[in-house]
Amino acid sequence: MKKSLVLTAVLIAGFATAAHAAGDAAKGEKVFKKCQACHAVGEGAKNKVGPALNGVVGSKIGAHPADYQFSKVLKEMGDAGKVWDEATLTEWLKNPKAFAPGTKMAFAGLKKDDELADVIAYLATFK
Repeated sequence: MKKSLVLTAVLIAGFATAAHAAGDAAKGEKVFKKCQACHAVGEGAKNKVGPALNGVVGSKIGAHPADYQFSKVLKEMGDAGKVWDEATLTEWLKNPKAFAPGTKMAFAGLKKDDELADVIAYLATFK
């Protein structure tokens, strides 16, 4: 009986974490306002100071969009096989300069875990 209660608790905690990790795209749209001075998403999005972010989730780091001039450090990460998945985007958005020393991105980062998950969920809606 105790084992089944522990297992149930672990499963519930796991589902709660997975649900939180997925984020809320509607809330992420609001968080993205902090990004839109330099980045664009959506139909007709074009590069600004930073790259347009349509299709960024799942893409090779430092390569998407192809017409943007990424910093050397990001290109090297992509050449090493790294992609913008939930883990790398979370690390990057939390502290870009720590994730990729030498990056051109001036933004200090998002400090709240829920904002990170929400903005990633929002970006994932743009294929």
